[in-house]
Amino acid sequence: MKTILGISAFYHDSAACLLKNGEIIAAAQEERFTRKKHDSSYPYNAIKFVLDYGNLKLSEVDQIVFFEKPFLKFERLIETYVAFAPKGFVSFSKAIPLWIKEKLFQKNFLFNKLKDQDKNYKSDENIFFSDHHLSHAASAFFPSPFEDAVILTADGVGEWATTTVAVGKGNKLEIKKEIHFPHSLGLLYSAFTYYTGFKVNSGEYKLMGLAPYGNPIYKDKIKQLIDIKEDGTFRLDQKYFNYATGLTMTNDKFHNLFGQNPRDPLNEKITQFHMDIASSIQKVTEEIMIKLANAIRIEYGIKNLCLAGGVALNCVANGKILQENIFDNIWIQPAAGDAGGSLGAALALWYIDQGNKRKINSNDSMKGSYLGPEFTQDQIEKELRSVGANFETITYDKLIDQTSDLLLKEKAIGWFQGRMEFGPRALGARSILGDPRSEKMQKNLNLKVKYRESFRPFAPSILREDVRNWFEINVETPYMLLVANINLEKKIKMTQEQEKLFGIEKLNIKRSEIPAVTHVDYSARIQTVNKDTNKRYHDLISKFKGKTGCPILVNTSFNVRGEPIVNSPKDAFNCFMGTELDYLVIGDCILDKNKQDPNLKKDYKKKFELD
Repeated sequence: MKTILGISAFYHDSAACLLKNGEIIAAAQEERFTRKKHDSSYPYNAIKFVLDYGNLKLSEVDQIVFFEKPFLKFERLIETYVAFAPKGFVSFSKAIPLWIKEKLFQKNFLFNKLKDQDKNYKSDENIFFSDHHLSHAASAFFPSPFEDAVILTADGVGEWATTTVAVGKGNKLEIKKEIHFPHSLGLLYSAFTYYTGFKVNSGEYKLMGLAPYGNPIYKDKIKQLIDIKEDGTFRLDQKYFNYATGLTMTNDKFHNLFGQNPRDPLNEKITQFHMDIASSIQKVTEEIMIKLANAIRIEYGIKNLCLAGGVALNCVANGKILQENIFDNIWIQPAAGDAGGSLGAALALWYIDQGNKRKINSNDSMKGSYLGPEFTQDQIEKELRSVGANFETITYDKLIDQTSDLLLKEKAIGWFQGRMEFGPRALGARSILGDPRSEKMQKNLNLKVKYRESFRPFAPSILREDVRNWFEINVETPYMLLVANINLEKKIKMTQEQEKLFGIEKLNIKRSEIPAVTHVDYSARIQTVNKDTNKRYHDLISKFKGKTGCPILVNTSFNVRGEPIVNSPKDAFNCFMGTELDYLVIGDCILDKNKQDPNLKKDYKKKFELD
């Protein structure tokens, strides 16, 4: 048996993954254990988990692979500062000491960390390094259900590459084209994330969620920042940006072009201006991605597309590519960001470097992305007792029936079952659930449970067999990475008065039979639920459908704003007691908020740093 440990770390979203003979055994992000959002530290806990799950000691692992090459990244850093000198000295003086101390000599640094974790780990001869974008591409292609595919990776920046095109066939994968730093679609989107007052590398999805409230009236101005060719390739005019050498994303020229300074999130509310800006950059992003997709479809003639990199988490753009029918099939890596680099690096080593035969799963090889920790019923009850929880343990059938009844009563439910998800989306293992037919559910969950902005949309989890009856889509989308519109017969047409509304005023207008998961533009970020990968969740939705005729539940991640998704039963109970969740369903246990000791109530409104 051959084992490979994949690691991503030191930038954001550190993670670890374990392969056994090429099979994905376990994967997890460090943030879930440390409770620090986007934790970039050495993933001690994630490594410990995947090894424990695989019944391995670190010293027994055959090979360890890191998701990128630090020397190439350092080369880019130095060349960038030389090119812009003397501009950027402050940024340079802050970055270089850290690089020389830790990042440049990463093999030695990693070895020492690994040795600290297992004293029997004696040599660094089994440590390898992958290219950043190769890791992304491998994470997208090798677990996919395709024998061959073209792979499009777009993110902020790896070593040099920001956008790459690769071709995968069988167990082979080759990068064909690259766009290099400082020209980056991911950094362009992050610049507007910063400009609208959201946190870079965290708030991009907020910008995407805000876009439907606005109109793309700044699209032409954005095109003064970026030269887009017909094949989707692009160049950014660096005179408007500060990210190459500065400590901010944008500069005064950028601010003057749009007529406002960046929004101060602590002192300035979101206005129609910010909504229009969000709409405009979203449209430009979609245009670039569609042009890139069209060009590579024509050039390579391959009918399958795989997507990875942070930009692949832009599910609206993904949905537009699907809608254009450019490719016959699309598959997107659920951990498309840097966390998934740990998986991709391991897969690249197994297939590309070692030439092992690839086994293709007709769905995919990600196991529904349920690759994290799980807890036995005994472990759950022990943890609940240790924190003073009052719970009832009931039979499986009763649990499903009772939970569906609570959902019917518009109760907000914390749902903790099976193995935790790998990647940024909760997929019915660590989720908060609600009734999608409720007109108050979106607002209540945002303001009273998640403690976040009211404009944020929620995703529908729908039985795979029913998706075409409710949405303008009929493909597997198990990872919540495709957006599609509600079917016409499910929509509720707005009145003339409602059509005239602007911005957040649109929020409370009922637009469909499932208002809690219908965004203001009649779209939804869909998760199809398959019985083979998550039977318990499928059974719950089926029971709800049997009682209501609706095969859908509201699904949002089990956390509050700024908190990583819950990992353990203790995390789940703390979040339950720190929010206005009504019930917690964990394993075969059900907890009623009204029956808990009021002294255990927590204040989660200010517990985590706002993201």
